[in-house]
Amino acid sequence: MPAELAGPRLAPKNGPARQLVVLLHGYGADGNDLIEIGRAWQPFLPHAAFVSPNAPNACGQAPMGREWFPLTFRNPTERWDGVNMAAPGVDAFLDGELARHHLPPSALAGFSQGTMMALQVGLRRAAAPAAIVGYSGMLILEGDTDVERYKPHVRARPPVLLIHGDVDELIPVQALMHSAQALAALEVPVEWHISAGIGHGIDDEGLRHGGEFLARRFKSRMKA
Repeated sequence: MPAELAGPRLAPKNGPARQLVVLLHGYGADGNDLIEIGRAWQPFLPHAAFVSPNAPNACGQAPMGREWFPLTFRNPTERWDGVNMAAPGVDAFLDGELARHHLPPSALAGFSQGTMMALQVGLRRAAAPAAIVGYSGMLILEGDTDVERYKPHVRARPPVLLIHGDVDELIPVQALMHSAQALAALEVPVEWHISAGIGHGIDDEGLRHGGEFLARRFKSRMKA
């Protein structure tokens, strides 16, 4: 059984929740870091509830924080193995949150390792999320490049927005382009934004793009 996840929550700015946004933090961080994105997005999404679960494991390379899966950079398959290992826990958390709020499938957002998890889980959901926003991360493929072997696993094709700093020192910005090309090959609608002068982080412009993207996707889903 996957570990049961929990983390900080943010109630809707206005009224009862009409949407849910699940925020997945990066390696060595925790839910308290990513819940701040919810605060920044409240003006765009006043009826959304936000939750940012803590990853199940203590970070192996830092004195504090959590990890969705270990990173040693010595095992060439560790990211592929890791996203597959951690996905059931995130999937179960999503099911529980949607049931608790009595809401239809909503949105996923992530940063770095959290982006890897958001894409891994979101593209395999039986019911497609409204959207996925990924900061400073990438789509993890078996062998890093094998799109064809990934295709049979894709069950959902939600709109995706990828955002990346052009001077990211941990995950180079080229990862955005490789991920966007792979998503397009998987017939997943994808947009992207590159933040000038930004490293492995999120600037105000990137936050605005993410909030506006989700607002558009929720609005279009309501009209459908």
